Amino acid sequence: MGAHWYESSIDRQMREATERGDFENLPGAGKPLDGHGEEYDEDWWVKDWLRREGATAGVIPPTLALRRAVEDLETVVGRLHTERDVRELVAGLNAKIDKSRRGYLDGPPVILRPLDPDAVVESWRSRRD
Repeated sequence: MGAHWYESSIDRQMREATERGDFENLPGAGKPLDGHGEEYDEDWWVKDWLRREGATAGVIPPTLALRRAVEDLETVVGRLHTERDVRELVAGLNAKIDKSRRGYLDGPPVILRPLDPDAVVESWRSRRD
């Protein structure tokens, strides 16, 4: 008995694409793959995704995101329109700071003092005038 040849749907799609020339003149043709010859890194796909997408938000640990939010507080508060919005923002950050200090947020330890809502509001008012 002779061997039977079988072409899967994937193989058929690849063959047809090759016959149409879909794989000709692609960027990187004839060049080695990125990372060729380098030591294997288990997180290569994460680093590649970050490089391609330029993503940072959402991928840093919550404690570091909190630190960034406190550092950017003046800029964010400057965009708010009411004192109530400013106080709500500060209250939310203070709740996260409390969780962080108690160890309820993932990530490296970050020591932050609770924010003084009155001081933030006063600063907001002085910049608006």
